[in-house]
Amino acid sequence: MSKLVRRSLIIFMLLGFCILTFVMSLSKRIDSLAQQRIYNQIDSIPPAYTAIVLGASVYADGNLSTMLRDRVEGALQLYERKKVQRILLSGDNATSQYNEPKAMRKYLVERGVPKEHIYMDFAGFDTFDSMYRAKAIFEVDNAIVVTQGFHLPRAIYIAEKLGLNYYGYLADQRIYEHIKSNKQRELLANVKAYLELIFEQKPTFLGKRIPITGPPQETF
Repeated sequence: MSKLVRRSLIIFMLLGFCILTFVMSLSKRIDSLAQQRIYNQIDSIPPAYTAIVLGASVYADGNLSTMLRDRVEGALQLYERKKVQRILLSGDNATSQYNEPKAMRKYLVERGVPKEHIYMDFAGFDTFDSMYRAKAIFEVDNAIVVTQGFHLPRAIYIAEKLGLNYYGYLADQRIYEHIKSNKQRELLANVKAYLELIFEQKPTFLGKRIPITGPPQETF
């Protein structure tokens, strides 16, 4: 092996080590910053006007995936226990054939939540967009974010860096399929969120304001 090849290999290994160290350190930092604002007991969590449910997969027949159903159920529990007064459903509606917020809304209405207490954000394409738009479009300053434990620290971290007073409620009700791969992908998602915040990125779409304290009909 030539000196040039050995030198290149060493540089490559050092670069890889530095990247891995950064990724793992960032993950620990995000977890540390978020943990004090995350709750798994409804009785303990501070009340807020709004619960924000972050989207996940919806099946072709319109039924919620197990992970998403548990998130919506978590928001329903908060609503029924009067910890929140409104529910903002933020998810992907990139095509006319796929609509996460609409499917979540149907689930909640069937369980007795009044339509006028449900808002929908059809442009919550990722966690950053959901957090940013919650404030910029729906004027949500205080909220409880509902999602699973592998995902919640990043959501709270983004909200905190955007100057928002958001808490997290753990939606975990079981051991989920592919949870290991979800946790691994979260490491890269943390880096993406960090860069979005550093470069002050804007969400994919903005639009006119729809205050969470006003009528929700415009979000239908």
